[in-house]
Amino acid sequence: MLLDKIEKANDIKKIDKSDYGELAEEIRQFLIQKISVTGGHLGSNLGAVELTMALHLALNLPEDKIIWDVGHQSYTHKILTGRKDGFDVLRQFHGMSGFPKRKESSYDAFDTGHSSTSISAGLGLVKARDLKGEKTTIVSVIGDGSLTGGMAYEALNNAAKLETNFIVILNDNNMSISENVGGVSKYLNNIRTATGYLDLKEGIYNALKSKPGGDGIVNRLRRAKSSFKQLVIPGMFFEDMGVTYLGPVDGHDIEGLIKVIEEAKRVKGAVLIHVMTQKGKGYGPAEKHPARFHGAEPFDIETGIPSHPRTVANYTDVFSTVMCKLGQRDERVVAITAAMPDGTGLKRFRNMYPDRFFDVGIAEEHAVTFAAGLAAGGMKPIVAVYSSFLQRAYDQILHDVCIQNLPVVFAIDRAGLVGSDGETHQGIFDYTYLSGIPNMHICAPKNKWELSDMMKFAVALEAPIAVRYPRGTAYAGLAEYRAPIELGKAEWIVREGGIALFAVGSMVKTAEEVQALLHEKGYRASIINARFIKPIDEEAVLSACEDHDMIVTMEENVLSGGFGEKVLTCLNDHDRQIKCVMAGIPDAYVEHGNVDLLKKEIGLDAVSITEKILEKL
Repeated sequence: MLLDKIEKANDIKKIDKSDYGELAEEIRQFLIQKISVTGGHLGSNLGAVELTMALHLALNLPEDKIIWDVGHQSYTHKILTGRKDGFDVLRQFHGMSGFPKRKESSYDAFDTGHSSTSISAGLGLVKARDLKGEKTTIVSVIGDGSLTGGMAYEALNNAAKLETNFIVILNDNNMSISENVGGVSKYLNNIRTATGYLDLKEGIYNALKSKPGGDGIVNRLRRAKSSFKQLVIPGMFFEDMGVTYLGPVDGHDIEGLIKVIEEAKRVKGAVLIHVMTQKGKGYGPAEKHPARFHGAEPFDIETGIPSHPRTVANYTDVFSTVMCKLGQRDERVVAITAAMPDGTGLKRFRNMYPDRFFDVGIAEEHAVTFAAGLAAGGMKPIVAVYSSFLQRAYDQILHDVCIQNLPVVFAIDRAGLVGSDGETHQGIFDYTYLSGIPNMHICAPKNKWELSDMMKFAVALEAPIAVRYPRGTAYAGLAEYRAPIELGKAEWIVREGGIALFAVGSMVKTAEEVQALLHEKGYRASIINARFIKPIDEEAVLSACEDHDMIVTMEENVLSGGFGEKVLTCLNDHDRQIKCVMAGIPDAYVEHGNVDLLKKEIGLDAVSITEKILEKL
């Protein structure tokens, strides 16, 4: 097999040109085989095989740099840099990351996991290169989805001022360009990037600028040139920004890609190559259902059906059902998502109430301020977003929602440890970054019924509120405990005295396990479902001091600025002396891996928490 010859970076350059197509096919089959076992991002990687091969053939790594936006399409890059053995433990605990990681390889130029960052990072590397007097090539690869994020345009606007080379590749797998336009633009690209043309253009402009009134002549020439290009070049938006546009280019034509990359390297400034690719290319199920294979669970290769299909509802399913009911009851309820209608469970709401559903693209900042505008206009907006993505909109939450005390509901999915996607996706900071904002309220359900109740409560509350729930199966336990939701009030599940277990959200289930372990050791323990992180139930905390010897706080959030610290502040403010144990996530980023393994590693599983309590006793 040709793939066996790829043991390290630049080995691809030893492959004969006539074998490029066969190698691309072997890479696709390798990815399908491995990801069917481990799970991972399949569709995007199948679409980027030839593009990645062309980059490795046209560049000299690691001196040249590739920055992958989001990074979920970097699997072929990992194969070509000698990491194909790592796919057996892809996204597993202590295994290879599903995203670029500088600590994993010198060929990964920048850590990415959230979208729309690659152009900014690439521009920074370009400036560092220029300041050091180096001559390397810097390439940022960004998808059409990521280009919906405003940060990408901020970076392009800045990059337009460059007078040295910087290549941005737009990997577009969603737009179609007509044959005629593509043919004309390809012809013009060949002319405009030819060495003679570039040298002649630069020489003429420089000569004119040196003459009296030369700047005006140059500007008129550029305007005239732009007017003509506007008729035949689909990338005039970028050209008008000052970024040279090349394309569209067939993203599955390796030799054509190599040629355009070599042409782009000659441009003295920022240049954007528009590459057309097919998401899921080479695997029928992924071509037909690209969304399903964006982040795939292990699946059967022949059918594409998940190997272990879900048989019980998860929290996202519960949220989806509640949203449809809320939309039915109140015409003012509207839903907003940042390019995640499936992931956040809003697909059913969209189908039922299309006029009240808004997908703003990968633009969390805009989503939040847009929601604030809807609220100011008398609507009841619900922003459904993953925890790690909401942190991108911190200023908008503070400035546009909370200062005005607008009734925006934040439905925070994937809160807490999420597992395989690792540091960039763990939702372990939201208690901390939200609770410091005045007017914000935060709650977390213990089970699926409480999620439903909290969403109804949140929509009725005329103030900003976040409802925070985890990834995975919706807990069905403690169904008999369903006291009405009251702002800032906890729920006593069991009151035995001895040790008071104050648990938040997903940790209530863990508190049940801790209680059972303490019973085995002969200790009594109460379980309190905290419900609210802000405001906390100070009355419940102070009440626990009367008939308990210890308070234990349990949260799936970093300890710094979290629920436990708020409990300690309450005790200090009221001068209460009682032993305290805080169980939470340490001040560190948590790597990828199975959630149960991660909890054990950081001491957040029931056994570890019990041991910590016993040591304190």
